[in-house]
Amino acid sequence: MASTKKGVENFLNDSPSTALIKVAEAKGSTPREKGAWMLVSPKATFGTIGGGQLEFMAIARAREAIVSPASPARKNEASSVSLDIPLGPEIGQCCGGRVELSIRHVDAGLRDELTAIAGAEDAAYPHVYLFGGGHVGHALAATLSLLPLEVTIVETRADALEGMPKAVTTRLTPMPEEAVRSAPAGSAFVVLTHDHALDFLIVGEALKRPDAAYVGMIGSKTKKATCKSWYLKTAGGTEEEFARLVSPIGGSALRDKRPAVIAALAAAEIMTALAKPE
Repeated sequence: MASTKKGVENFLNDSPSTALIKVAEAKGSTPREKGAWMLVSPKATFGTIGGGQLEFMAIARAREAIVSPASPARKNEASSVSLDIPLGPEIGQCCGGRVELSIRHVDAGLRDELTAIAGAEDAAYPHVYLFGGGHVGHALAATLSLLPLEVTIVETRADALEGMPKAVTTRLTPMPEEAVRSAPAGSAFVVLTHDHALDFLIVGEALKRPDAAYVGMIGSKTKKATCKSWYLKTAGGTEEEFARLVSPIGGSALRDKRPAVIAALAAAEIMTALAKPE
């Protein structure tokens, strides 16, 4: 995913007059959680607090504050506004919860605070390593690039890295398994190279990391069985370790094997694995 910090910096540079809308409290069923935030300028927005009428109302109120600056005597009063909104039929929503929003004008101090928060969000993104830049690798890279993830594509072929989304990192190396060893704890590894022997080697490295959040390999039942035999007899692995391998990626509920479909199913699978508590 594109850097949140860079996005915040670009938005604030383009929109000197900006308001911050933040979910100060969320009770019951609400579109977003406490702490969610967005930026509003007279003509644009960055981020979201959940959409629908709640967000429309908040954006309108924030823009009122932007275009109607307070007099010096009322500056503190107008620079911070609090809205307590029930999410019911009164505003055309049926969530049933209640949201308290704070709206603040973004001054120099808040600008620094926001960029620091955005930088911390970027640093907290889970890492996903895709090994292989074939058709499914490209489709999965495009899908994952839209999510709050730090995605790295590892390849041995330079031409396979052409056309990858700008939001992902590409790594060209003759020894892709080294990327597994150096990856941060809690990373997800998705193996889909052009070479089954290379797939097995990378899977073997990934399965030996108990801190891996997800290890997946594209392929058939036959390929998985062959990999298991190699892993147990040649790589010195155990049944318990191999049981952690997800293959085929994306499950087998659908027979549609088009790259975009596999990518959509696998992305959901990966996000679910990354969301599990450690």
